[in-house]
Amino acid sequence: MQYAALGRSGLKVSRLCLGTMNFGVDTDEREAYRIMDAALDAGINFFDTANVYGGVGSRGKTEEIIGRWFAQGGGRREKVVLATKVYGDMEDPHDGPNAPRGLSAFKIRRHLEASLRRLQTDHIELYQMHHIDRNVSWDEIWEAFQVQVYQGKIGYVGASNFAGRDLVKAQYEAKARHFMGLVSEQHKYSLLCRWPELEVLPAAEEHGIGVIAWSPLDGGLLGGNALTPAQGSRSARNQARAEQRRSQLEAFSQLCKELGESEANVALAWTLTHPAMTAPIIGPRTLEQLQSTLRVVDIVLDEPVLKRLDEIFPGPGGEAPKAYAW
Repeated sequence: MQYAALGRSGLKVSRLCLGTMNFGVDTDEREAYRIMDAALDAGINFFDTANVYGGVGSRGKTEEIIGRWFAQGGGRREKVVLATKVYGDMEDPHDGPNAPRGLSAFKIRRHLEASLRRLQTDHIELYQMHHIDRNVSWDEIWEAFQVQVYQGKIGYVGASNFAGRDLVKAQYEAKARHFMGLVSEQHKYSLLCRWPELEVLPAAEEHGIGVIAWSPLDGGLLGGNALTPAQGSRSARNQARAEQRRSQLEAFSQLCKELGESEANVALAWTLTHPAMTAPIIGPRTLEQLQSTLRVVDIVLDEPVLKRLDEIFPGPGGEAPKAYAW
């Protein structure tokens, strides 16, 4: 497994990040344990979760599964660089008027303590803001995070779904407080979603923020079977999107056949070619899916292949949306 620093921090993480959103939803607890054990054995040390994972009525369920896995011992907790998130409504009646989504100091402190209990640990390596909250001042946000860092409950602070201007503002305000600020930004990025190349990725690279790509397969459209007869789990919306992209997806499949690699692995390997990228998030539902993904870090996409991918999936500088065409 290959490793990289998380942004400008000295923390080294695997170049694949294990996403746990399916645990407790599409993946039962026993299979989740098998996946996490196999991930560690393969050298994946970077695990990502969120306090809201588990679904409506079961917020926190995924963190609880990870906590019970840690409790089995064997150095599991010590080997993992653990990332979770704060922002969402946890459906906790004790939150009262502070239940709605946001990043108040009250919520950051309270929801961190709850995550630590569910995860059965006393610290989290990377605590991420799941979304921006422009109704709360950066003075309040950074003060809340600084307290938790000084108490040793979190090691680093990250963001998710921030615009480029939010990343710059966050770093400016952190520097004014002599605080490290953000070390990571988790953002949607894939061959089918290249808009972050306009502002988010350049801002992250300039300010030393490592990018973690979520949905690098774009909801499964880049997984290789998007154009096969619909399965029960596939939404009508995704079927429609696949048909709209049929020519691109067929050209992509042909290229992958020439390379002798799966569509999913080529799509994941492509995200790693951007200099701001630390790791894409992989979200295996089964052990077999995890094992088939491990090859990603060994795939080398040369310039001719990258050029063909640009031709199939033009970036934001290569094809303007019709509404903005000159």
